[in-house]
Amino acid sequence: MSYDLSSARLDRSRPLREQIYPIIRALLLTGAIRPGEVIDEKAIAAQLNVSRTPVREAVKRLVDEHLVDVIAQSATRAARIDAKAIEESYLIRRALEMESAAQAAAHMSQDHADRLADILMLHARAVERRQFVEAIACDDEFHRAITGISNLPRLWSAIEISKAQLDRCRYLMVPRDGQAEATLEQHREIIRALNSRDPAKAAAAMKAHLDAAYRSTVAVLEGPGLE
Repeated sequence: MSYDLSSARLDRSRPLREQIYPIIRALLLTGAIRPGEVIDEKAIAAQLNVSRTPVREAVKRLVDEHLVDVIAQSATRAARIDAKAIEESYLIRRALEMESAAQAAAHMSQDHADRLADILMLHARAVERRQFVEAIACDDEFHRAITGISNLPRLWSAIEISKAQLDRCRYLMVPRDGQAEATLEQHREIIRALNSRDPAKAAAAMKAHLDAAYRSTVAVLEGPGLE
């Protein structure tokens, strides 16, 4: 088993496990390591030119996030996608992001509005070019920026962990016809609500967006080809 880690760059002056963790996490979320597939720690260590210890430590962190299963007397595998875990992830994320949007509305400035508009423009360009990995990165940056406006600096970390199960379906969902365009329009509505400086409107716009995303996720779960 081999992984394309040719673009990975490690800073040997920093803890390796902290750098390897997002690399393996990305492999899981994008489907490069498919649900149920064995995670070859030795191969990952060899490609990154490190010992297995920091790889094992990074995998342990992913076990704690329920993205990896350790099967006794067998192997370490990518967790299978579970509908109940997806639903729980959605409910937690929705609660956190509605509060984030409500808090951000009270702090909105023209600079904040311009920043969100810039991210939206980059997102639209990525969708137009069908660069879906880049589009998802812009989507995340949009939501991260709102947590920054809300002045709740630790909130994004909690959201990022809570949405991991949803993200595993996202890379299958975004290329579907109309999905990315719908997300862009929902983001525009969120910006309009934030610019109104009305916390209730901002929370409602965020809820509508995340509810729509969850409905699309359920459609992916119920469709063919998902393990």
